[in-house]
Amino acid sequence: MQYASYPALFRSADDASNKKQRVYLRLIGTEYAVLLLASFLSDSAFKGSTFYSLYAFVFVAALILLLARNFLKLQQDWYRCRALAESVKTLTWRYIMRAAPFADGPSPQAARAEFRSQLYRIFESNRTTADKIDPNWSADDQITAEMDRVRAFGLEERKKYYTDYRLNDQRTWYVGKAKENNRSAKNWIVATVVAYMLAFALVLARIKFPNWGGFWGIGPVIVFASSAIGWMQVKKFNELAAAYTVTAHEIGLIKPKLDSVSSESGFSDFINDAELAFSREHTLWIARQSK
Repeated sequence: MQYASYPALFRSADDASNKKQRVYLRLIGTEYAVLLLASFLSDSAFKGSTFYSLYAFVFVAALILLLARNFLKLQQDWYRCRALAESVKTLTWRYIMRAAPFADGPSPQAARAEFRSQLYRIFESNRTTADKIDPNWSADDQITAEMDRVRAFGLEERKKYYTDYRLNDQRTWYVGKAKENNRSAKNWIVATVVAYMLAFALVLARIKFPNWGGFWGIGPVIVFASSAIGWMQVKKFNELAAAYTVTAHEIGLIKPKLDSVSSESGFSDFINDAELAFSREHTLWIARQSK
């Protein structure tokens, strides 16, 4: 399903989560860059009040970045907005696939009313998080034309739609993310190993040439290695790669079960089980990230 076809609450929460994630990671990256600059200045041959004033300002900047990152609580808002967005997303798929409690009833409006009711409950239980997102979402559609179009499909059409746009799409996403995190983990480990080896070589060189008064750069190399380790801990590349791989395998195991579904009630049970698996994975991801 196209991004614009989801409820406005999902799109706003998703956008807020992405923005807060970018700002949070940029603040951390900038903080590491400032500390790296400070390490270069510490090894510099420059002297004088102007230089030392600049040197002091660098630490003030690092302190401001640290306080801003913690005071703004961007990490918590990022996780909470993501949790809100995913809750709305899984609710949407249950609705358009006519899974319980959104099965067809005596009145065609009953499912729409139930969806709105559950959407409101999600909003109420996440009210503090909803305050962090763009308020304009409330003026847009919560049940879009595409949602109604897909909901009107027959059973076989909905089975195919769910396979193509939910199961296959999610599995492709998780496989791609697992590969991306594995690749990033390897790259940063290599960069850290190179930094350690360079620092080791520079220390040996300093022992061999004790009278050379030039710039050695040992401090900046150490700060870079420390920052690389910190960045890997923030991004949790290996942990996420493993989690995404497990989820991709779980989707692969869920998918064949759809072939045996031949009734609306069976399809409803399948959808709720599949969406529960997606929700469980995301809940665990949020818990891991919050540690």
